Amino acid sequence: MFRGKKYQDAAKLIDRANQYDAKEAFELLCKLPHAKFDESVELHVKLGVDSRHADQQVRGAIVLPHGIGKDVRVLVFCKPEREQEAKDAGADYVGLDDLVQKIQQENWYDFDVVIATPDVMGVVGRLGRALGPKGLMPTPKAGTVNANVGQAVAESKAGKIEYRLDKTNIIHCPIGKVSFGSEKLFENYSALIDAIIKAKPSAAKGQYIRSCATASTMGPSIKVRAIA
Repeated sequence: MFRGKKYQDAAKLIDRANQYDAKEAFELLCKLPHAKFDESVELHVKLGVDSRHADQQVRGAIVLPHGIGKDVRVLVFCKPEREQEAKDAGADYVGLDDLVQKIQQENWYDFDVVIATPDVMGVVGRLGRALGPKGLMPTPKAGTVNANVGQAVAESKAGKIEYRLDKTNIIHCPIGKVSFGSEKLFENYSALIDAIIKAKPSAAKGQYIRSCATASTMGPSIKVRAIA
């Protein structure tokens, strides 16, 4: 795969054989050559579990201390009497049947988070095949099926992220922007790692966190020492 000059220059500054202390890793990441735009920073955590088993699933949500540096577009499904509460909290789109129809008929996905009150999940459930594969289906575990719609919207706008395993037992999550600087990125990283550790399934055996790495949108991966 062809890599640009900035990527190649950045890669030369990283010792691929080394697992960096977390603070050192984010200091290095922020010093690397970057693209002209403010790159996002992601964390990739491989766990010693098997996502094929229900008792080894790892999934949850957390409000990062410094958010993710992104304007999160929130869609709320609720009954008419709750719409104003959702709008007052900052929801970008609010409705029910009209929005369900728009998604089904127009393949409309101009939103990042979907929140629903429990009393409308019978209707929202019809979108399982549309929203599920995109990771947008509301769930109680992620806090996106929530009777307190105002709080749920406010948390999403503040930088609440959902973490969950993919089919290869890896969690991929944004933890901010390069412009945050190493200290804020480290604090967001610490909050996410703590949440993942607390979510360890009782059925998990052996080393829980197998590997951990961070990278900016256009940058090379940096191995992070995170043992649990």
